[in-house]
Amino acid sequence: MDAMQLRYQLLAIDVDGTLVNSSDELTPGTRTALRRAIAAGVHVVLATGRRYSHALHLVEPLGINAPLVTASGALVKDAADHRTLFLTEFDRDVLCELLSRLDRAGHDALLNADTFTDDFDFFQPPHHRENRYLAEYLALNPGRGRHWPTFFTDPPPGVFAGFAIGCQAEMLDLERNLHATMPGRVNTHVLRSPKYRGFMCELAPAGVTKWSAIHRLASDLGIAVEAVCAVGDDVNDIPMIRAAGLGVAMGNALPEVKAAADRIAPGHDDDGLVDVVDWLFE
Repeated sequence: MDAMQLRYQLLAIDVDGTLVNSSDELTPGTRTALRRAIAAGVHVVLATGRRYSHALHLVEPLGINAPLVTASGALVKDAADHRTLFLTEFDRDVLCELLSRLDRAGHDALLNADTFTDDFDFFQPPHHRENRYLAEYLALNPGRGRHWPTFFTDPPPGVFAGFAIGCQAEMLDLERNLHATMPGRVNTHVLRSPKYRGFMCELAPAGVTKWSAIHRLASDLGIAVEAVCAVGDDVNDIPMIRAAGLGVAMGNALPEVKAAADRIAPGHDDDGLVDVVDWLFE
């Protein structure tokens, strides 16, 4: 059976909590299932909140046959040659206002631009407030940041995403504040990476989601929305789960993610993606 005979021709998969298990492992069962889908002609797309450099190593063992969606949809690259296929930069005035509001609220941020070929992943302020969650993040990512002297007044060029980090209550309060003061000008998600203790308030230009990137890729491939299956577990997966022809939540997903899904797969520690691939062939 080839892709033209399959109901679903593009499979969009979140990484943390979906593709990899709780030990950050890509299991043999999941790897075999996804290779089966690719062999049948399905376009398998990883759509992650991770930075490009931290998702790239997952592409080769799967034999991925489509671009890599990173930064929750803000940056899409060709993993074969690292070309940037598209990114959505912040409007300069919006970014300056956003950083000013973060500064006044007592939050630092880290900013992402397409710096992969320069061998660093994010820009950071010249000095940081005391924040144990941010200190942990920087300690676990040594050498990956670059200080920008005029971070809050004249931020670096080409910024497409960023985040603040703190406890859950702080980040949810920050998100509410940004939505109230900058309505329709910035997109946010509050979530927790399994790698860090703090919660992140992800910051992106308005309208940027994993689904905005997946929809563009599907359109370029001539694939209808109804022929897309999207799978995830966290709040930044909800837009693609809701919009795809088949939206799937993992068994370990948050309740609000399950509520948005058409079907619930087993959890990431139970090779849930094996079931999802089986559904593509029904």
